[in-house]
Amino acid sequence: MSIKILVADDSASDRLLITSLLSHHSVLTACDGLDVLRKLDEHDDIDLLVLDLHMPHMDGFSVLKQLKASERTRHLRTVILTSHDEPDHEIQGLKMGAVDFIRKPIQMDAIRARIDVHAELIQVQRAVEQRLQDQALTFDTIFKQAPIGIAIAYGADPDEIDDNPVMINPALERITGRSAYELVRKGWAAITYPDDLDSDLSLYNKLLSGEIEGYSLDKRLSRPDGSIVWVYLVVAPLTLSHRQRFNHICLIQDITRRKAVEQALSESVRSKSVLLSHLPGMAYRCQYDRDWTMEYVSEGCLELTGYPTSSLIGNRDLSFNDLIAPEYREILWEKWKQVLAERKPFKDEYEIVTRAGVRKWVIEMGQGLFDSRGRIEALEGIILDISDRKEMEHALKYSNEHDAWTGLYNRRYLEMLLGRDERNPEPLKRALVGINLGSLQALNRVYGFHYTWDLIKRASDTLAGFCSEGRQLFSMYEHHFAFYLKGYGDRKDLNGFCFAVATALRQLLTVERIDIGIGVIEIDEQNSLSAEQFFKSLLIASEKALEFYDDDKVCFFDRDMEKGILREEEIKRELALAADGKADERLVLQYQPILDLSTDRVCGFEALARFDSRGFGRISPLEFIPIAEETKLIVPLGYQIIRKALQFLQTLQSNGYSNLHISINISAIQLLRGDFLPALERIVRDTGVSPECINLEITESILAVNYQEINTILGDLQALGMQIAIDDFGTGYSSLARERELNVTCLKIDKSFIDKLMHLDPEQAITGDIISMAHKLGHCVVAEGVEHESQRQYLKAHGCDKIQGYLVSRPLDPDAALELLSAKARMG
Repeated sequence: MSIKILVADDSASDRLLITSLLSHHSVLTACDGLDVLRKLDEHDDIDLLVLDLHMPHMDGFSVLKQLKASERTRHLRTVILTSHDEPDHEIQGLKMGAVDFIRKPIQMDAIRARIDVHAELIQVQRAVEQRLQDQALTFDTIFKQAPIGIAIAYGADPDEIDDNPVMINPALERITGRSAYELVRKGWAAITYPDDLDSDLSLYNKLLSGEIEGYSLDKRLSRPDGSIVWVYLVVAPLTLSHRQRFNHICLIQDITRRKAVEQALSESVRSKSVLLSHLPGMAYRCQYDRDWTMEYVSEGCLELTGYPTSSLIGNRDLSFNDLIAPEYREILWEKWKQVLAERKPFKDEYEIVTRAGVRKWVIEMGQGLFDSRGRIEALEGIILDISDRKEMEHALKYSNEHDAWTGLYNRRYLEMLLGRDERNPEPLKRALVGINLGSLQALNRVYGFHYTWDLIKRASDTLAGFCSEGRQLFSMYEHHFAFYLKGYGDRKDLNGFCFAVATALRQLLTVERIDIGIGVIEIDEQNSLSAEQFFKSLLIASEKALEFYDDDKVCFFDRDMEKGILREEEIKRELALAADGKADERLVLQYQPILDLSTDRVCGFEALARFDSRGFGRISPLEFIPIAEETKLIVPLGYQIIRKALQFLQTLQSNGYSNLHISINISAIQLLRGDFLPALERIVRDTGVSPECINLEITESILAVNYQEINTILGDLQALGMQIAIDDFGTGYSSLARERELNVTCLKIDKSFIDKLMHLDPEQAITGDIISMAHKLGHCVVAEGVEHESQRQYLKAHGCDKIQGYLVSRPLDPDAALELLSAKARMG
């Protein structure tokens, strides 16, 4: 059942808010005191007046004074909205009827609860009067079935018990936890919580003396079990046409749950206040308009913007839109428009300009508030200062995009630019110009890193002088730079630019004997290379330029170079397939016979790997082995080579050639792996060959690094019974002086020494000296690349143990190798 309520407040937003809360009642509104009196005259059935004391034209005090003189106000209940500093005694002095007070700012849950209490009381009173008038129900029935506690008695001191009748309904007994008899016997003072007793007695005494016509208050009552119950108490005179005349009626409602809610709300408000006070920014409520007109702004506004909250409320001094950096205003409006249409939360980062003119980065997180019809009422959210985070992001971005030493944009940033320009092409010629100063590395050993890096910085500063709108400079690698050119004329312009760069750098670097290699790659529609491929092509071109003998060391990357890169990429792909076991038939071995000069018989074979590419045919190991080592595919491919070679050795032994050995080339990458020795032993066991028939060959150059580690591994291999040979001896690391320390059994003299035997007098050749020294150290000697009989005669005369080369035989497929052995056996 609803009641009729008049809400009087000069704030349109407060009227609207209270009206929406009381939508289940019939609500009228008034904007000032005169409007209140007019509405009361027009509507004589208004039950409850919600009155703001501070209104224009006629304030709440004046309204109350007018109403006091009116007879109809005897039945009109009043809820007064008052500020914190409003003295109660001034209002109580008006001696109004049932008056309640709610202090601003308004807590919506509190006012709803208070007015609902009054509504219930009005309904009870209305029901009592109506039912008594209609005589449809007896007073006793109403009294006992009322949902709130009721006590009716003659006025007396609460501590005084006399013979005057007192009526107490069952609801009041349930609320207090006491019987009617116990309540009358103990009196109200005995069950009232001590802290609330004085205020209750003071109001009661004023009621008895006629100073006030009634009162209401929240108070606490003590139950027999020691618990406390909060009640809302209303005391008013009561006159009925009855044979008995009762002086007063006391209505009591249990509001314990409401108080708990209020306490939780109060704690929530307190927590919110603490949170907002420590927020690195501000909370807000604003209208959805172009100015973002603020209705509420937290105190953090001052620290964030430099303006007090009052400056922004209602756009008094400026709007929040004025604080937003101009370039973000339209973007933010459109984004809010989009998220509100989809009823999604808003989140964006932008810059504001503070009162001091300082730009700050902020992040805004908010949402729209909608009414029941889906219309936007307001926007609420928070705006936080993220300037420190943005500064850190910018620092990280700078670090990610720049070279730390030179301050130039780095290779990663150039890669990003190339990708962007590829996606959004412009009708401009583009080219990359690489500057290769790789020989600077040699200065580290002489002068140290600081000297070299200082020289790199000076070279960077020199190159920076060539930067312009169409030329950007980048630091690519340790001693490499690159220019990204856009909008040049033709290749002649590129040559001129490269010549100017080389001239400037020579003035700086000639005294240091540093060569300058300049590689150029033009980017056009015919280039389908990725950024990584562009960089590799540029490096290849600049390194090729270093091979030129003239001063103009400029090399343009051409189609042949591009084909070479594409060929290498395809070989990598096919090697990966072979290493993965998906195309291992493409990895084939040929076997070159090794001849024992003392017996003139084949004593073994060297296993030589070949790769049959689907696109390029048979590929030499000189081409695919370096690629395999670069990609680390040499490890799985190396194990395949060892297994195939030992399977061939097993075939030889099963055909009666048990005294032959097999030589296998081992990569340093494979040799230095921790699992190499166990894996090799497993393959030997699987194939069932004798370790004494296995000769592992390593290149002389790998001894230049990790000498001790490699020599230890070689010793472990010898302990298994295997033979160790140094391949291409004489071309790399000069190990002859440490020959005695090496765990090797054989030296293979490089072909270059054998070739010289065709041009030098026998007395001038040092090949014989190498053989003699190796024998003195107890090593076997094998000569590689023997192609002429005269070379064979020289080597035999100087005691060489074995030879291999085209004079003996070219590398053979497995079947051909077996046929060679059979033929030699038949010949005797």
